[in-house]
Amino acid sequence: MAPQLIPQDPRFTTESEQVVWERLRDSLRPEDTLIANLRLTDSRKDHEADLVLVLPDAGVVVVEVKGGKVRIEDGAWSTVRRGKRVPIHPVDQARESRYAIRQYVESDRRWADSSRTRVRFAHAVVTPFVGLGQDFDLPDCPRWMIHDKHDMPDLARRLADIPIGLENNRRIPTDDDCAVIVDILTARGTDAVPSVADEADERQHRADRLTEEQSQILRVTRLLRRVEIRGGAGSGKTVLALTQARQLAAGRDGRPAERVALLCYSIGLATHFTREVATWPHRQRPSFVGTFEDLANLWGVPSGSRDDPDYWEETLPALMAERAAELAPGERYDSFVVDEAQDFAESWWRPLIAALTDESDGGLFIYSDENQRLFNRFGRPPVPLVPLVLDHNLRNTKQIAEVFKPLAPLRMRLEGGDGPDVTFVPTSADDAVGTADDQVDLLIDEGWEPGHIALLTTGHRHPVQVERQEELGQDGYWRTFWEDEDVFFGHVLGAKGMERRVVVLSVNEDGTRERFRERLYVGLSRATDRLVVVGDPDTITHAGDEVSRILVDAASTVGATSGDEESRGS
Repeated sequence: MAPQLIPQDPRFTTESEQVVWERLRDSLRPEDTLIANLRLTDSRKDHEADLVLVLPDAGVVVVEVKGGKVRIEDGAWSTVRRGKRVPIHPVDQARESRYAIRQYVESDRRWADSSRTRVRFAHAVVTPFVGLGQDFDLPDCPRWMIHDKHDMPDLARRLADIPIGLENNRRIPTDDDCAVIVDILTARGTDAVPSVADEADERQHRADRLTEEQSQILRVTRLLRRVEIRGGAGSGKTVLALTQARQLAAGRDGRPAERVALLCYSIGLATHFTREVATWPHRQRPSFVGTFEDLANLWGVPSGSRDDPDYWEETLPALMAERAAELAPGERYDSFVVDEAQDFAESWWRPLIAALTDESDGGLFIYSDENQRLFNRFGRPPVPLVPLVLDHNLRNTKQIAEVFKPLAPLRMRLEGGDGPDVTFVPTSADDAVGTADDQVDLLIDEGWEPGHIALLTTGHRHPVQVERQEELGQDGYWRTFWEDEDVFFGHVLGAKGMERRVVVLSVNEDGTRERFRERLYVGLSRATDRLVVVGDPDTITHAGDEVSRILVDAASTVGATSGDEESRGS
């Protein structure tokens, strides 16, 4: 069992700090606390401790970590910065932080009011990539106070030994002492209690940063013109598709600006693309943003009946191919960026390639997740594509990602951070919608805003969805999703590429219809922070025993908490 980690998933500026933190995370006791990147300001200066260990039956140890470029010559420490060797003072840093932290703790009223006597504090320096030898010794830093790369296997014990053998005029802290120290150093026990939305804000900021870091993968593709980027739910594909379209339109890495079309399958995602692109400078905007149907309409090819699949699979793409052959040079596109590519029919790719400025070398960048293939289409572009794989889940909490992980197309690393446990409410398919409505009310009582919540169905549409689509039309209906003012009622068929902080998933079917596994996968993965699933456990087994087991376990842990047509607008 791991020690208490504060924060749970810290970000470090150096690999050395990361390595030491991981070593201590894996070797400290469960009753110990490991605090990373602690900042403290007193009347003299700002202090920052790389790591602080709060150890019952030992003491508090402030740790300064130095990397592989550190050197010690004639008792003087130095490192390399911007190509130059500069002096550093790690022992002084650790010592000053130690005394500042000690003063801060002992001056806090929670410590003084309890009549606690003084406990032991110590400081240390760790050089995880530098060997110093057993004979190393400095007047202000004896060998037992510094820990080099050879000491790493036994680091936790060595650090715990320091305060025990130091400051004999101070006592060794108890478990209760350490709990108070942790409360003081982490501002716990105050009246400022974060709301569920505050915690979600932090997770979203972290997810946005990780997604932005992942966009560096586009540097790999800068010399490639035909690429398929595959990834599971929450891997940031949609953000990458937007980023790639923007970079191509603006010109990148010395390449000229391109005429770009950004395409997707569903109206909801197209609405998101349009709203996002509208915030960009004009020179960075794609020339076209919308669905495949929107592109057909732009070219003068009319939409057909939803009840005529032959029109969408054969007639429409054939008419578009004819129109593409007639496009003037200024109407063609240098590149297509396609999200939700798994839902494009094979016949749809022919008019796109024909509309390229250069059919043999024009850009084709597609983003897909085979396990979100909700319709019986198995079309792929008739050209070779270089595959790239995104294997990190960045957008969902670990608790949510663990639920749908058995349905994902590949093994994913879960990087989304911790959040609330997933809730499963067993009920019949007939009662799933009504029970889901009740869960929405409970979530609002829990502190979530209505605009944070989406209620999605896997079977027939929710009556509120039907009402809003009839009243507002498809465009007006999807605007309600992005305005974030009310609970959104939708269907998993239209939810790919979308996310809300909280999702109540109503499994209002018996699980025997085709592609139930894919619908469940989409529904489970739309929540970033809080997921409530309502349905019959026997129905869930049609998607796999492991998913059912995870959800049933969630129900037993939490206790009782209480369209069918293929359509782009479902």
